[in-house]
Amino acid sequence: QVQLVESGGGLVQAGGSLRLSCAASGRIFSLMGWYRQAPGKQRELVATITNGGVRNYADSVKGRFTISRDNAKNTVDLQMNSLKPEDTAVYYCNAQGMFTGYEYWGQGTQVTVSS
Repeated sequence: QVQLVESGGGLVQAGGSLRLSCAASGRIFSLMGWYRQAPGKQRELVATITNGGVRNYADSVKGRFTISRDNAKNTVDLQMNSLKPEDTAVYYCNAQGMFTGYEYWGQGTQVTVSS
């Protein structure tokens, strides 16, 4: 059974930092990443990382967010610095099965940035 368990969300003031963590189990994953969904908006990509360490970021977070991954532990983290109110959203961990390509999602963790 595949499980993606997120942690690390919360409330922070603008300019502050948060670190999100996701622990995945039950499969070997190729691509892992983070997405977010703000109220009234579609879910959007934040950052992804391959099992080889190739990173991809949304333009809106480049230079502020850093994604990292531990393949041995099957974890993916998102370090978020210089947070802005527009970063407020529910953040979801995503992982793609290595052999099936099937996508799995975590339950989401709320990030709120106050101005």
